[in-house]
Amino acid sequence: MRILGIDPGLAIVGYSVLDIENEINTLTASGSIRTEKDKTDAQRLLEIETDMQTLIDIYKPDAASIEKLFYFKNQKTIIPVAEARGVILSVLEKNKIPIGEYTPIEVKQMITGYGRAKKNEVAKAVEMSINYKKLSKLDDTLDSIAIALCYSRTKM
Repeated sequence: MRILGIDPGLAIVGYSVLDIENEINTLTASGSIRTEKDKTDAQRLLEIETDMQTLIDIYKPDAASIEKLFYFKNQKTIIPVAEARGVILSVLEKNKIPIGEYTPIEVKQMITGYGRAKKNEVAKAVEMSINYKKLSKLDDTLDSIAIALCYSRTKM
């Protein structure tokens, strides 16, 4: 099974492609969609939509896993993140890709066994789960891998 993991945002969308076969997790691709701050929100959302469709066309995922908005620390970012998430969900639905949604606490609980785990603890657990030592330093990309792993652990 191929899972597209997504950590949504307006400035940065982290993504990963995780292949699971015989309970072995293989990271096939990971990276980020970055939009430019000097563009309008509408232009940035269109770029996210176009890039997500390209990722789907290239990797042909069997399922997708995306972070669910649960709480927010910064009131200025919640609406743009929600808008980006909406665009991403629309692209996934248009392509009839099954979607799993997980809050940050659910992701941490499932990956580390503790819902309040720190970033470095999540990173270490992800490295062990996919047997990959040089993960991206970008939080959004690492989070997308953890989100994809959640789908593999709950839906398979």
